[in-house]
Amino acid sequence: MIRFLFKGLIRDRNRSLIPLIVTATGVMLTVVFHAWMTGVIGNSIEFNARFAAGHVKIMTSAYSENAGQSPNDLAILGTDTLTGIISSEIPEMDFAERIYFGGLIDVPDSAGETRAQGPAFGIGIDMLSGRNDETERMNITSSLRSGRLPMTRNEAILSSDFADKLKINPGDRFTLVGSSMYGELTMHNFILCGTVEFGITALDKGTIIADIQDVREALNMYDATGEILGFFRTGTYDDEQATMIVNRFNEKYFSADDEFSMLMKSLAQQNNMGFLVEYSGKLKAILVAVFVMAMSLILWNAGLLGGLRRYGEFGMRLAIGEEKGHVYKTMLMESLIIGFFGSLAGVAAGMVIALYLQEHGIDLGIMMKNASIMMPHLFRAQITPETWYIGFVPGFLSTQMGALLAGIGIYRRQTAQLFKELEA
Repeated sequence: MIRFLFKGLIRDRNRSLIPLIVTATGVMLTVVFHAWMTGVIGNSIEFNARFAAGHVKIMTSAYSENAGQSPNDLAILGTDTLTGIISSEIPEMDFAERIYFGGLIDVPDSAGETRAQGPAFGIGIDMLSGRNDETERMNITSSLRSGRLPMTRNEAILSSDFADKLKINPGDRFTLVGSSMYGELTMHNFILCGTVEFGITALDKGTIIADIQDVREALNMYDATGEILGFFRTGTYDDEQATMIVNRFNEKYFSADDEFSMLMKSLAQQNNMGFLVEYSGKLKAILVAVFVMAMSLILWNAGLLGGLRRYGEFGMRLAIGEEKGHVYKTMLMESLIIGFFGSLAGVAAGMVIALYLQEHGIDLGIMMKNASIMMPHLFRAQITPETWYIGFVPGFLSTQMGALLAGIGIYRRQTAQLFKELEA
């Protein structure tokens, strides 16, 4: 029976081609929309993680209580071996050491006297080890406004507005005046090698980025670091898995009686990010649910109209003696075939588009010229397990529901009415 109906649908494209195209298009749009919304909403979380919070962050217990002030006198010690130990214990993550600090930038004149000064907020990251993980995470390379990245020791980057205010250009020398982790006054000379634009006024006013080894030397923090950030190798934040890792780590390393014991926090436990993580998940669910419902109504309506247009055919079949139940059953079977293959084709087409958007993304940098570091230029989709079936289920069921409702009219067809339609 199914084979017979299948051949009939292939031979009569008027009753199969348009419903198939409508179903496939609706499912394809649903799949692409879900992957795109998942990726875009996830990007906002990821860029907060990459710049400041990490997917998880390791600090000393005392440091975490005043993390906003970056108290490097409460830094983690023995990081040369510690990071390797943690990486082996948590292989699903990559770990990066960072030092956040404050100080004064002093620019000398030709005679060596102070020409300009300005307060600065500093970030020490790995820039000279040969790995580009940190510069890529913080989107520094594509955010350069002049010059280049540090290539040798004692080179640093300043925010472009800060460099303009100090009237300093790549190749010029400046001095960082700060405080060591032991409270001593320190001074360290740097050469400006490039400038970047953050797109946030507070950071563009005065920020310095240097290699973490130079920062350690400048602040007398040898074999120490303020924070150790962990990032899932998958590239996306998983709150459930992060919570499990945090609990396992803190059970082993944290002690309430030792202020220098290590404490790990997940992204959701920092800077009210828990609200953003929860809100973004709910927002995505609402947007996807609304879109899926809208597409379901469209597909349901398409199935209903397809059935209504065939009432003349159904009337003819009833007039020559075919049973109403058989007509209804064949109609549902045809709808099942169209719904299945249309949904299958829609999922396949949608996944191809979603995969392209995931790999290549869409460059919207022209819309955000002044948000280079804190916002991504390239927005990507993200394929999740739900993406595989989120479009297939409503596509298949909505087509069936439309056929079910349209088929009710078959049982309301009276013989007298059929003869009037045939005469017309």
